[in-house]
Amino acid sequence: MDDLLVPAGPGAPRGIRVPGAELVEQFSRSSGPGGQGVNTTDSRVQLSFDVSRSAAFSDSQRSRILARLESRLAGGVLTIAASEERSQRQNRQAARARLAEILRAAVMPEVQRRATKPTRGSQRRRLDGKKQRAQIKQSRRRPNAE
Repeated sequence: MDDLLVPAGPGAPRGIRVPGAELVEQFSRSSGPGGQGVNTTDSRVQLSFDVSRSAAFSDSQRSRILARLESRLAGGVLTIAASEERSQRQNRQAARARLAEILRAAVMPEVQRRATKPTRGSQRRRLDGKKQRAQIKQSRRRPNAE
């Protein structure tokens, strides 16, 4: 099985190479399109990757991934299923691409938002909108008896 290449980005400047031996693929019958071959071909792919034991990540990357993907992990193992396509090969590619994207997003460092003040123009637009809304509501009132 080929290695999985996670493209370079923040948190992984040179990218990440996950050895193919660390990926476990299981195949099963897929529901959905397939015609007469739907009951005879194992086109659904389930790709499992043990994040907690992988040698592909540094300690800081591993801790960041484990913290961010905590809800998706079962015993430190991340599992991706793909059954959108009719062929097993295309589902394998889709599962690998999805796993690479999830790992790339999880390895990115947290970006702190810098607090800023509202601009003078945005404050003016907000108050103008409030005044316009007040006029609309005032025009809906019942006319005075005077």
